[in-house]
Amino acid sequence: MALSSLNLHKFILNTTTNCNYHQHHHLSYYKTKTKNRLGGRCCSSAIAINSPSSLTGVSSIRWGSTKLQGAREEMEDDVVIVKAGSDHDLDAFSFAAVFDGHAGYSSVKFLRDELYRECVTALQGGILLTGKNFNVIKKALQDAFQTADEKLINWLETSGEETESGSTATALFINNDLLFISHVGDSCAVLSRSGKPEVLTGSHRPYGSNKASLNEIRRIREAGGWIVNGRICGDISVSRAFGDMRFKTKKYEMLEKGVQEGRWSPKFVSRIQFSGDLVTVCPDVFQVDLGVDTEFVLLASDGLWDYINSSEAVAFVRNQLRKHGDVQMACEALGQVALDRRSQDNITIVIADFGRTDWQSVPIQQQNIILELGQAFATLGFVSFGIWMSSMLGS
Repeated sequence: MALSSLNLHKFILNTTTNCNYHQHHHLSYYKTKTKNRLGGRCCSSAIAINSPSSLTGVSSIRWGSTKLQGAREEMEDDVVIVKAGSDHDLDAFSFAAVFDGHAGYSSVKFLRDELYRECVTALQGGILLTGKNFNVIKKALQDAFQTADEKLINWLETSGEETESGSTATALFINNDLLFISHVGDSCAVLSRSGKPEVLTGSHRPYGSNKASLNEIRRIREAGGWIVNGRICGDISVSRAFGDMRFKTKKYEMLEKGVQEGRWSPKFVSRIQFSGDLVTVCPDVFQVDLGVDTEFVLLASDGLWDYINSSEAVAFVRNQLRKHGDVQMACEALGQVALDRRSQDNITIVIADFGRTDWQSVPIQQQNIILELGQAFATLGFVSFGIWMSSMLGS
């Protein structure tokens, strides 16, 4: 998805930090329902959050969140919400993050606690956010993501957990005036301004014809990697993520394993020279000014966005809030739409309603079915073209 805001300031983060992992559990938890589509049942699952998601906290923000299991054997997504005014607040900023795991749940299990703690430490309890020094904020979030990743990789190695696991992460830091985003992977945040969607993040994927995708392909090739059918080394389809040590600290071990499994020949492997990580945890960071026209921000994993575009999602949420005003119900209903459209992936959604809108006075938005179908086919065509192009570049 393309970036479209004139109010958006983007910072690309790059650094390396070394830390050790000490596991603590500070966040508050409550039980929420997670729907398992495979079995057609609901099961209880703990997500980090401070209070019932549709209630108003210290600020006027109202929260909703949901997790739905698509046609996957395991639920590998998770969500964390820490509301301003809690015992672990970021100096009047609320925190929310969506994690989309792959190759197991271990990385998500670690990050749902650790990433928040690292951000709190790096941001000095939120003082840096209120200082509005973008270079300082950039460095702080850069350090937090890198440190959390190094701790994760160390924990995976020493604990014997799923060593090939990884996770994307998109984190939001919100008060009544500002929104900061730190983003790696292919989840997406969308802001509604008077009913108009404003896409805030771009996907880190090694295929596609847009500038961001071509930059990812170029970075991977320069680091010594290659792309096969839109996947790094024919394996993973996301180019920025936590974990995935086989593309970071264990790259040559990955090559040896590939030879043993017959995926590559010894001659092919002998020509490979890595000069950097193929998958990076370097996040995109954005600042968004929240004016009187901002209604809500919607953050979700790609299990939603692969089946519902930003315009349709914003219109759907607005109509839901107009009907009943319940953020949690709107969140769950949106996830169900993606399931009804045969989403093959797990779906995790967070909605933060800024409390500025009198929803009962908002007119119902009509969906243009023909336009939506046209956009869906166009998106499918661009993705197919992007995969073909990346394959040609990798040949």
